[in-house]
Amino acid sequence: MNGARARAWRLAGALCGLVVVFDQAAKALVESQLLPGEEAHVLGPVDIVLSHNSGVAFGLASGGGGGLVVLVALALGVVAYLFSRDPTRWGMWVAAGLLAGGALGNLADRIRADAVTDYIEIGAWPAFNLADVAVTAGVLLLALSYLRQGGS
Repeated sequence: MNGARARAWRLAGALCGLVVVFDQAAKALVESQLLPGEEAHVLGPVDIVLSHNSGVAFGLASGGGGGLVVLVALALGVVAYLFSRDPTRWGMWVAAGLLAGGALGNLADRIRADAVTDYIEIGAWPAFNLADVAVTAGVLLLALSYLRQGGS
């Protein structure tokens, strides 16, 4: 593996690890400070509220159970495949690190508690967490990477 490819793998792994650590720490903090359904106003339309969902990001596909774990594993496999094809592509290590970290952060919740801890609430939008933000940003960056440099 050449230097640039190895560096991209290291950076993606480090970012993945940071996302998991910050996601799990934020969830633990909220769990220790709030009761389920309890809210704390932050700023403007943003509240911190402790909730749990059995779905995927933003509470979608609630009640998916073990099938969601398989779906997450497949999605991680696709991300790993795309990343392995061209880890030095513009934005790829960031997208892969965000996607993997977010998926693993929520997967850890699902394995530990059979539900994902959500805590950020903005207006009428369903509650979400840092892992959801990372997955969403990773998907957008992955799409932008392929739009910017073509689909090859």
